Amino acid sequence: MTWALRPLLLRYALARPNARSSHKTPTPQGGGIAVIGATLIVAGVLIAMFGATELKFPATIFGATLFIAAVGAIDDIKSVPVLPRLAMQALAVGVVVLTIPTDQQCLPAVPLWLERGILLIGGLWFVNLVNFMDGLDLMTVAETVPIVAAVLTLGLISDLPPANTFVAATLGGALLGFVPFNRPVAKVFLGDVGSLPIGLLLGWCLLELAYRGYLTAALLLPLYYLADATVTMLRRLIAGERIWTAHRSHFYQRATDNGITVTGVVFTVFTLNIGLAVLAIASITPSSITAKLSLLATGAVAVAWVMFRFARRR
Repeated sequence: MTWALRPLLLRYALARPNARSSHKTPTPQGGGIAVIGATLIVAGVLIAMFGATELKFPATIFGATLFIAAVGAIDDIKSVPVLPRLAMQALAVGVVVLTIPTDQQCLPAVPLWLERGILLIGGLWFVNLVNFMDGLDLMTVAETVPIVAAVLTLGLISDLPPANTFVAATLGGALLGFVPFNRPVAKVFLGDVGSLPIGLLLGWCLLELAYRGYLTAALLLPLYYLADATVTMLRRLIAGERIWTAHRSHFYQRATDNGITVTGVVFTVFTLNIGLAVLAIASITPSSITAKLSLLATGAVAVAWVMFRFARRR
């Protein structure tokens, strides 16, 4: 699919380098069409074959994924203003939040309306941070593949719904298939049509983990992306910058500016995420809060060390 789409992307969705880009030559974006298309087609077939009782719930998720992918595709071709773009993204995230049964809560002590409101804002932020962090060749692969591998593992050993397990497996497979096109120097970028729906699907899988009682795992798996994007946004807010404009101040971007190669950055992030995935899987066994907090703290220290290393000038 990527090979077939590339001529069209060269014509209609060419990303030209600017002062904030990590690439030096015009590169087609929109490879996410193939990644998301393959993911939904194969996952849909698998769910139809082996999980008929789960069809209704994923159908809504698939619809929201296609909608946010369309929003990203439009933005890849012609930039969409910030507020309409956020409104359409919020609609897709809101659909996912509305599919959650009313008897499910992560924090029963919190009013349901407040928890759902936090989930809407958090989901919108998560979708966008995956997009923000997709600024380096193979970066999204290095982040996403360990997460979906962990979700797949947890689906095989726990009570995670089959739909989540199938989607995690097919998303990981589609991204691995995209590697030859996106490895440095990339021939094709994912584009917003890929990063936004990937964020939505990952958020759905992580949310399901949290509702199954695996909150620690749901926090550990995306911890590097959460930390890098959130700390960067807060730094820019404090500096008085407009946070919706493009920039090169994420820690992984600063790492390349500080002399670490693209391959070195991606390998470090991938290795870190493998470690976080191991911690996440380990967190489902202990029942004590102390043990879970210890695993979470270990992951936080590892993430902080990588961010410090990326920010340090050589």
